[in-house]
Amino acid sequence: LGLDEIQVWKDVDGILTSDPRLVANAIPVNRVSYEEAAELAYFGAQVLHPIAMQPAMKHNVPVRVKNSYNPSAEGTVIENEGDNEQLVTAITYKRDIKVLDIHSTQMLGAYGFLSQVFGDFAKHKLSVDVLASSEVSVSLTLDKKQKLDSINCLLNDMEPYAEVTLKENKSILTLITDVERSSEVLATVFRVFSTQGIKVEMMSQGASKVNISFILSDDELETAVLNLHKCFFEDECVVEKYIAKADAEEETAATTAA
Repeated sequence: LGLDEIQVWKDVDGILTSDPRLVANAIPVNRVSYEEAAELAYFGAQVLHPIAMQPAMKHNVPVRVKNSYNPSAEGTVIENEGDNEQLVTAITYKRDIKVLDIHSTQMLGAYGFLSQVFGDFAKHKLSVDVLASSEVSVSLTLDKKQKLDSINCLLNDMEPYAEVTLKENKSILTLITDVERSSEVLATVFRVFSTQGIKVEMMSQGASKVNISFILSDDELETAVLNLHKCFFEDECVVEKYIAKADAEEETAATTAA
């Protein structure tokens, strides 16, 4: 394309660490990767649609998100590499999610269970957000865009081979982070959830290398987001943040040198 960068002008100072309508102290993120931006958009953040970024990704042209009401702000740059120094890049979420717990009624070890499940999902044109599975069961989420008639038809089709439980009024909370540092992230997240009495009903990581998702009740989402944002971005954590051994050694060396 022969461009230095592509600029997209919106009404906020770039991509923020969370939704400012919920988190008053959300701050701009300096830099994210194309993959991180796509995950943010998919899991609820009003950034750029992944399809809109494809030409920039193909030609390796950075995309800068700026604020038309505050043009002097630097905004957020979207490029191949994100900011590796930040443990968590952003927190996003989707409300009003349905969870399907699907348990095979076939004998243990019978093949084809997941193939049947996803064949029926494809038949009814239902798209899954988050998934966790074992040999004889699978739990997955459907967002509010999925048609109720299609879901009911799906449940009828699965009756011959599976028991299905439908749970409503759930939310997906997603942390955009490097999953190679997931132990550091989760050590803090689950202690926060424990102190706040927040129940995690499902968790997913691994398929994407930049997100960890949790399924919570809708009525616990706000408490979870606000407390995690304080921990990862505001230095006001309700628990002592976990520090990896290497980081702890560096802090100790720095203190000794001082």
